Amino acid sequence: MALTPLHDRVLVRRVESEEKTAGGLIIPDSAKEKPAEGEIIAVGAGLRDDDGDRIPLDVKVGDRVLFGKWNGQDVTVDGEELLMMKESDIMGILS
Repeated sequence: MALTPLHDRVLVRRVESEEKTAGGLIIPDSAKEKPAEGEIIAVGAGLRDDDGDRIPLDVKVGDRVLFGKWNGQDVTVDGEELLMMKESDIMGILS
């Protein structure tokens, strides 16, 4: 099943965090926080302005983005847990 976001929404796959700290300590699963980083896997067509023209999104499929910890709505597509959020919930694109 394919899921295409509408308007200014994007579909994001969370990127797993490192299991070790910089000092080499292993972080147990119970202490891990959900990462606020992900990869865009689908984008909507964009909102329309007052004249009815589309306003394209600044993000594209494949971009690695940073978003707020509690942003987005969890959705499951083909057994994979993803996030659906508005583009405005994204704080930046990582390069």
